[in-house]
Amino acid sequence: MPTDPHHSQPPADPRRPETPAGPHLSGPDHASLRPGHRRVPPQLVRTVREGLPDRQDAPKRVLIIGAGMAGLVAAYELMRQGHDPVVLEAQQRVGGRVHTLRGFAEGLYAEAGAMRIPRVHDLTLAYCREFGLGLRPFVMGNPKTLAFIQGRRMTMEDLNADPGLVDFELAEHERGRTYEELWEAATAEIRERYSSEGDAALDRLCADYDHHSIRSFLRERGFSPGAVELYGIMSFRESNLNAAVIEQFREIIGRAFEDMQEIVGGADRLPAAFYERLKDRVRFGHEVHAIEQDDHSVTLHVRTAAGRTTVTGDYAVCTVPFSVLRDIETRPAFTRRKQRAIRELNYNASTKILFQVRERFWERTDGIVGGTTVTDLPVRRICYPSHSDPDERRGVLLASYTWGQDALRWGAMSREKRIQQAVEDVAKVHPEIVDVFEFGVSHAWYEDPFAAGAFALFEPHQQSTLHEAIIQPEGRVHFAGEHCSLWHAWIEGALESGLRAAAAVHAGPA
Repeated sequence: MPTDPHHSQPPADPRRPETPAGPHLSGPDHASLRPGHRRVPPQLVRTVREGLPDRQDAPKRVLIIGAGMAGLVAAYELMRQGHDPVVLEAQQRVGGRVHTLRGFAEGLYAEAGAMRIPRVHDLTLAYCREFGLGLRPFVMGNPKTLAFIQGRRMTMEDLNADPGLVDFELAEHERGRTYEELWEAATAEIRERYSSEGDAALDRLCADYDHHSIRSFLRERGFSPGAVELYGIMSFRESNLNAAVIEQFREIIGRAFEDMQEIVGGADRLPAAFYERLKDRVRFGHEVHAIEQDDHSVTLHVRTAAGRTTVTGDYAVCTVPFSVLRDIETRPAFTRRKQRAIRELNYNASTKILFQVRERFWERTDGIVGGTTVTDLPVRRICYPSHSDPDERRGVLLASYTWGQDALRWGAMSREKRIQQAVEDVAKVHPEIVDVFEFGVSHAWYEDPFAAGAFALFEPHQQSTLHEAIIQPEGRVHFAGEHCSLWHAWIEGALESGLRAAAAVHAGPA
């Protein structure tokens, strides 16, 4: 699962204090100390410690399609209550879009998908505590990171101090203001509503703004074309300006980008911890190609390397992305509303290109540890490791992290061409890369046949017209995955949806 399959915070304005990030979680109620953000319901978080309610009837055999985060948590919690979950995974690994790459020098790794956890994501952090996983701060804003725009190289600290260093032909009232200041002015009324009404405001904001894309919202709020371009580049959203603005409200107003953490040793340690408890229940290399059900059972038709087989249970939990579910036959057919949601739900592209280098030159020459450099080059953004190891000169640089059309363009290249082009782009910002580059790897999520996209991302109107149908069960088939939560692209959304599906199956008739 992404994200983080995959989100990124704009660089911090050095004129504002950064949110402190403690190195470890102090206890189960730490996240609740932060007011003003939308969290999953407390009863779901309590499930981590207490499990689902006691079972009142016979155990159920539950077929779970996909061993991503949603499938793993559903299987784990159902197993804890004595049910018989069977997880069918088409690939040879667990985790889905939580995918840590390990083919680097000893001790080095990188994240192809989700890579950070906001402190407000109670469920994700609760499972990290449950499994004893170490956490450390993930650096977001860093004034020492760079901006390379219109052929000019400068630090973010300098650009924030003098926004006029780049020329976007802003209107007179916009000049001398950072993109963050322009955004905050545009969303002042939104923030005030959220501050006074709390979580209920997000539902009303959806009713009022679901028809808006980011672009149309900014233009309605008086942004000049130059200011829209400035915002798109600096916020890394230029390729997603036609996405629903409520996605952005939910994350930024909901404080999703504050006080980030990362799992020490790699994000895949979380799905691996689930797998350790579910080993006997996971079947790898089992690709579901048809779902058949009647009033009493569900039968999955499966392809394996050994041929075709069927697996039957009382219920099924389908966690595959809708972009993949489109190719799975259903008998009887799902309802028209569900079919429409499967066809229309928008999935965003994301591509990451990573370099192993023999020296972490960005620390030596620019004093950068953590944070993101913004560019208007095809690589778009360069992300630096959040921690420095004095005993290790080598490092892995996230040389390019793109979304939308930017990501699709990279995905259309051969893997060799991606690396070559990315080295050329990074060299414009960091000439040292030419001397210290060792090799590169990449992952394009639209190229991945078991993902067919990085994460769900609503277009205008899709939350109000599709979300209810997305989460609605179809007979004995329930649905989970980040697309079945409003926390798109985050591990939190996958876990929330997996727990909800498990609870529904647990409470349903045998």
